[in-house]
Amino acid sequence: MRYRSFGTLAFVVALSCLAQAADRTTITFADGRIFPESLTSTKNGDIYFGALGQDAVYRAAKNSTVATVWIKPKTANLQQVLGVFADEKAGVLWVCASATGGRGAPVVGETALKAFALKDASLKGSYAFPGGNGLCNDIAVAKDGTVYATDTTQGRILRLKKGATALDVWANDPMQLATADGIALLADGNIYVNSVGQSTLMRIPVKADGSAGPIAKLQPSQPLMGPDGMRSVGSRTMLLVEGGRLDEVTINGDKADVKVLKDGMTGITAVTLTQNIAYVSEARLNARTGTADPGPFRAMSVAYKAPK
Repeated sequence: MRYRSFGTLAFVVALSCLAQAADRTTITFADGRIFPESLTSTKNGDIYFGALGQDAVYRAAKNSTVATVWIKPKTANLQQVLGVFADEKAGVLWVCASATGGRGAPVVGETALKAFALKDASLKGSYAFPGGNGLCNDIAVAKDGTVYATDTTQGRILRLKKGATALDVWANDPMQLATADGIALLADGNIYVNSVGQSTLMRIPVKADGSAGPIAKLQPSQPLMGPDGMRSVGSRTMLLVEGGRLDEVTINGDKADVKVLKDGMTGITAVTLTQNIAYVSEARLNARTGTADPGPFRAMSVAYKAPK
């Protein structure tokens, strides 16, 4: 009887956790002017947001519907926080930070890829962008631990080899990689990157020596509209945010089959998948200018089961 009671209790707890996860249809923020440009998640359901408006990182712990400050503003010289990526294998949250100024204005801060410990948010490393310029936008991590980051303003992809102490320029093309934004890796080992300004999706092979192969522009089954954040969710499949839509994109050779999962969302920039739920962040970047209150921000959920 005692064994049966324990089993019943475990079953009830499991049902309760599932119900809580199912109820988390919307995640809000404890503060205002967040402008959550990017988000990432861990398998247990924790979700991390790059708060562009606060120069900080927010976290909604598993089953929580409210995200609170996890890495405080300006910590480790954070500013213009865009991309975040949870690398559970390494125990690291990778964070993109970028300097402000330029074009005649004083440059403030640094453009760098930063590593924080997932267990306690402590700084583990900071890796400056070569040349000290650029805009660190989004991040992807290969199985061997190599980290890749897009540089939107310089049209390049930077690489941090496992164990390296500095970033190097892995791919550089001021035309094809202009406004490079979202980045992901699939089972074929290739790098996939989009251009938000050119509405293109590209594949870059990783050669046997680790160098970049020729950039190939893929053919989407329907036109893309300002593609932004994307995450790999299957061997040939990514989730992609573009033009107010959440898409499932499946790669077939040089073609990208686009399936719209949800449309009609405004100001969305990023997506992550955890526990069969895709969360899409509502960044509303067009409201950053001026001092008017942009109102509360949120991340919305879409039920989704990833293919193998």
